[in-house]
Amino acid sequence: MAGPGQAAATDPVAAPGPVTVDPEAVAAVRAEVAEAHRTEMAEARRAAGGAPAVWPGAPMPLGARFRVGPDGVAGTNFALWAGGAEAVEVCLFDERGVETRCPLTELTHEIWHGFLPGVRPGQRYGYRVHGRWDPWTGARWNAAKLLLDPYARAVDGDFTLPPEVYGHVRDWPDQHVADTVRDDRDSAPHVPKGVVVHDDDDWVEDRRPKTPWADSVIYELHVRGFTRLHPDIPPELRGTYAGLAHPAAIGHLTRLGVTAVELLPVHQFAHEDHLLRRGLHNYWGYNSIGYFAPHAGYSASGTAGGQVGEFKRMVRALHDAGIEVILDVVYNHTAEAGERGPTLSLRGIDNRGYYRLQHDTRRYADYTGCGNTLHVVQPQVLRLITDSLRYWVTEMGVDGFRFDLAAALARSMHDVDMLSPFLAVIAQDPVLRRVKLIAEPWDVGNGGYQVGAFPPLWTEWNDHYRDAVRDFWRGALPDVRDLGYRLTGSSDLYAWGGRRPYASVNFVTAHDGFTLRDLVSYEHKHNEANGEDNRDGTHDNRSWNCGAEGESDDPDVNALRRRQLRNLLTTLLLSTGVPMLVAGDEMGRTQGGNNNAYCQDNATGWLDWSLLEQPRWRELTALTARVLTLRRTHPVLRRRAFFSGRAQAPDGLRDLAWFTRDGREMAEADWYAPAATLGLYLSGRDIPGRDARGEPVTDDSFLAVLHAGAEPTVFALPGTPWAAAYELVLDTSREDQAEPPGTVLDGGTELAVPARSVLLLRVRE
Repeated sequence: MAGPGQAAATDPVAAPGPVTVDPEAVAAVRAEVAEAHRTEMAEARRAAGGAPAVWPGAPMPLGARFRVGPDGVAGTNFALWAGGAEAVEVCLFDERGVETRCPLTELTHEIWHGFLPGVRPGQRYGYRVHGRWDPWTGARWNAAKLLLDPYARAVDGDFTLPPEVYGHVRDWPDQHVADTVRDDRDSAPHVPKGVVVHDDDDWVEDRRPKTPWADSVIYELHVRGFTRLHPDIPPELRGTYAGLAHPAAIGHLTRLGVTAVELLPVHQFAHEDHLLRRGLHNYWGYNSIGYFAPHAGYSASGTAGGQVGEFKRMVRALHDAGIEVILDVVYNHTAEAGERGPTLSLRGIDNRGYYRLQHDTRRYADYTGCGNTLHVVQPQVLRLITDSLRYWVTEMGVDGFRFDLAAALARSMHDVDMLSPFLAVIAQDPVLRRVKLIAEPWDVGNGGYQVGAFPPLWTEWNDHYRDAVRDFWRGALPDVRDLGYRLTGSSDLYAWGGRRPYASVNFVTAHDGFTLRDLVSYEHKHNEANGEDNRDGTHDNRSWNCGAEGESDDPDVNALRRRQLRNLLTTLLLSTGVPMLVAGDEMGRTQGGNNNAYCQDNATGWLDWSLLEQPRWRELTALTARVLTLRRTHPVLRRRAFFSGRAQAPDGLRDLAWFTRDGREMAEADWYAPAATLGLYLSGRDIPGRDARGEPVTDDSFLAVLHAGAEPTVFALPGTPWAAAYELVLDTSREDQAEPPGTVLDGGTELAVPARSVLLLRVRE
């Protein structure tokens, strides 16, 4: 027996499994459905006082594009790919929410299209797509559900996920088959709408920084969290794109010396049902539903299209300051989740055309851990992604992308394939091959871990670097072999196919995991506020709390923690490769031990700017800026080629040399022996390559001494031919970094090295 809002034909008892369909019967049903649609639309037009005329329009470009049509009439062209659909209506909504349905009767290459004269920017709209309901074969069309245009440039409204927005009966008593029972209730009053936007910005005055990869320093930040508590940003701009464009926000970035911001997802996203039920929200935004729309929740300009211009102005302001904008993008899955998820967009347009389905086509292939995976091998899905990427580059001004779970995008039919359609299309695209491309080189499926495997056009998040540096400074490395590779660009992973050291994006922390301060304050995660009984988040933190769990009143514990912070930051910023900082790590930001703050849109997730009022954290920020200045002014610290271990000129030294603490060069056996101290010599006289004028690149030479031991030690400084003398320029054992130490020591001198410290010495001729 059918329940409220359900048709008896969809009762799971009447449809227990896959059915065999007669083609003639299908044609008859389609004709019947089409006649019913015509009757329904005529009634809707009468109720709304008549719908606007629909002219044929054009199938390209996809989406809603305002333009001048035939006879100079202004209007909007609507085009939607919906391969298996039987009918498509574009639904217009006025200020009161009254809906007018307009059928798109033109069909070209599976694209439904039409031109609506008089429809102008600011118009809210959605789609209703008609087709067969047969979840057993993957067909999940349900015209009762208003669908967001995948190409919508702006979105107005919030996803609140009441039962009406599910294509199936969410609360069906038998949950085992609930996803097979169609829900015929109208979702339009409960879902956001797309907004027609006028694209009139040609970026003529914008000047992209175009920072070379080798010179790049990435700063990962959250638009809302970075600005939400900033005291010098006007309250009405905090938490918005305009807030990030404010001089107070940009001033902090320029004082640090970073060259690019990597923004956590700014595509329109939705909150998961399980979070809403607990009174929480998705804060990080890795739950995309609109790949062309800036997330409306970060707009100070309203949600009727103003968010688009506000985002562009933010990009321009950052560019004017010499800072590139990289977007963290989530094309591997959408907010529609698995078969029990809501019907918001792609599922209702063509479920089988957009998502990877299992052999049992009622179920979704899930390589992401989020319930679904976009089927990137399908041409229309690949087009959606690449159209989105080009849009953000050409019309929104961004400079690159970090691809969440990029291995899922590189899968062909099942396995990860570095010759996959996605990677091939990116490699030949004249727009996308020129921007910065960063892979998170793994997913959760079999064979998904692909660190070091992406092709030469790509850089990668290098978690080998993260793990080795964390382990060294907590005293957990069995030897220094792995650390040696990580400090010098990870040639074991990237020295193939023409790749360079900057293929490695080095990081110690990221948004996902402990903050840097929590890394030295907690040995166990404390995620109770997430409402998942502390089950969420990784257990493998490789952290050390310096003798006390959590915040401490012990001055010795706190002094040691601050020293460890200086060690970790200095190691990161002196390493070869592209360093990535996380917003707030340079000022001691804490999440109270929460290593998965994805749902903490509150003080836990926001950056606490009051930390800069405390001298100890101001000093940490000053150290970060000072080391970045060293990196920026010394090309030997940001090499464009891997070290060879050989002299580049007949009278030169080897470009790289390693020393034990007694001042001798390391032999093979030393790499396999336990060690807490490592000396790294970088020759500035032996840098391969030439500058823009064709001149040889030369620089000072440096010796870095890393000592992770709990007790002080001595390090014999290498003498000639390496150096006659050294000048101490950096000592992380010192709390005050306002002035360089300036101590000069002869080669052969035994240098006193404080416990747990990094010393950087410049060679004096």
